[in-house]
Amino acid sequence: MNDPMNIRLIECVPNFSEGRDKQVIDAITSAVCSVEGVKLLNVDPGAATNRTVVTFVGGPEAVVEAAFRAIRTAALVIDMRKHQGTHPRSGATDVCPLIPVSGITMEETVEYARSLARRVGEDLGIPVYCYEKAAMSENRRNLAVCRAGEYEGLPKKLQSPLWKPDFGPGDFTENVAKTGLTVIGARDFLVAANFNLNTTSVRRANSIAFDVREKGRKVVVDGKETVQPGSLKSCKAIGWFIEEYGIAQVSMNLTDIGVTPLHVAFDEVCARASARGMRVTGTELVGLIPRRTLLEAGRYFLHKQQRSSGLPEEELIATAVRSMGLNDLRPFNPREKVLEYLLEDGISGKQKLVSLSCRSFALETASESPAPGGGSVSAYMGTLAASLGTMVANLSSHKKGWDERWAFFSDWAEKGQALVSELLFLVDEDTASFNRIMDAFSLPKNNEEEKAARSVAIQEATLYATRIPLRTMSAACKCFDIVDAMVREGNPNSVTDAGVGALAALAAVKGAYLNVRINAASLKDKTVAASLTESAEELLKEAVYKEMNIWKQINEKIA
Repeated sequence: MNDPMNIRLIECVPNFSEGRDKQVIDAITSAVCSVEGVKLLNVDPGAATNRTVVTFVGGPEAVVEAAFRAIRTAALVIDMRKHQGTHPRSGATDVCPLIPVSGITMEETVEYARSLARRVGEDLGIPVYCYEKAAMSENRRNLAVCRAGEYEGLPKKLQSPLWKPDFGPGDFTENVAKTGLTVIGARDFLVAANFNLNTTSVRRANSIAFDVREKGRKVVVDGKETVQPGSLKSCKAIGWFIEEYGIAQVSMNLTDIGVTPLHVAFDEVCARASARGMRVTGTELVGLIPRRTLLEAGRYFLHKQQRSSGLPEEELIATAVRSMGLNDLRPFNPREKVLEYLLEDGISGKQKLVSLSCRSFALETASESPAPGGGSVSAYMGTLAASLGTMVANLSSHKKGWDERWAFFSDWAEKGQALVSELLFLVDEDTASFNRIMDAFSLPKNNEEEKAARSVAIQEATLYATRIPLRTMSAACKCFDIVDAMVREGNPNSVTDAGVGALAALAAVKGAYLNVRINAASLKDKTVAASLTESAEELLKEAVYKEMNIWKQINEKIA
């Protein structure tokens, strides 16, 4: 599987002021689904609130386009002058948060949110406030503050210089009367978790919730009422009884998992429960979670055991599931709960080479098709080099008598796993770059304009196809550092495994080098071609030198 960290994903959870009319809701969700590269995950209408929460995810550009189309559609099919509901609201699209999932920073997400806000304001004539991380001013960070006065208070609110929209009209025009105001922003991923207790007492569950939630509890000190903060930042929690399970739970929302990750919350609830004579029997996750939540938890619990965390992600996630008791109430299937896993097939829509068995990959390579070819095979040899170095690191981390060195080997194993993911990605990307060239050659050339466009496309595709094997060379070269460390410091019984890793890394570098040269030769820009070839030459020299030294060390150890 490609490392999802190579995929840039944003989640969008807009709330629309219509929860009763299915035709209106369908029109909005159809607008979302009309954008290629976006996957609709959930549609949750509420009749009493007269509000629908829609969840979709995809690449940043696709998500922003889908959000714009949904907001545009909502402006056409919802009339706020007729809207009534129990939930606070300011507009047809009441709020539209963008949430970074993987491969993208919050700072980048903020820029996407602001660009969406600008487009909604300028193209649709809808006033927009930016909130949370995307807020243009401190007084607009809080959604409740932005929404204060609701739709009915907009005519007066827009007259205040303090509440001039960040984008869009500042007057209560006829269009604004229909659409209301939209709040657009960027926020962190919210994780909802319920911690199962071996008690039926709601009062005792609440005592734990008050211990940990950021808001804390009210206490009396020296005759005066004051607030005693809880132990976890960015945490909201309450205790309740679940009749279906016959247990009490601490129900928690983690509003910033960068500040308080799930595993930290779990351990803290366990500690507070124990101090009050109770124990946590397991965890129930509500909704979807980002992959990193379980990976971080797996590493955390392995490190507590002083064990290497340089393991495949499947094993890290299995560790997290066992450690936090995610199977306590019902079977926990990561393929159904982890956001990135749900998206793998939904967005790519094609099987990857790295998903094939060894036999199938070999037979695919041996077929009449020119791809996969030497570039993909070179990347796969690099993958095997990284895998062997990582294996030796993991074996060394729990070698008897070496317990105090587990962290040293764990660090190397994690570096190895990162290279495994990078090189697996390049196995497929090399074939994709070849197909990109073929697609460019198939473009029409009926006139001079088409011929020029075709020529540009061919050159761009060829440049990309040159850079991919260069990237393979760079990643494969890094494998020598892991192999060298394992030959010198690792389990001596596995020194020959490390040696095979060095040979595989050298083969990967040499094979990718050939691809760089042959692709660079087709580039019209000879300066760029020379620069890429020169970089490849340097990497080749480095690989040959490092492999020779490693081979020498191995022979000495065997002797």
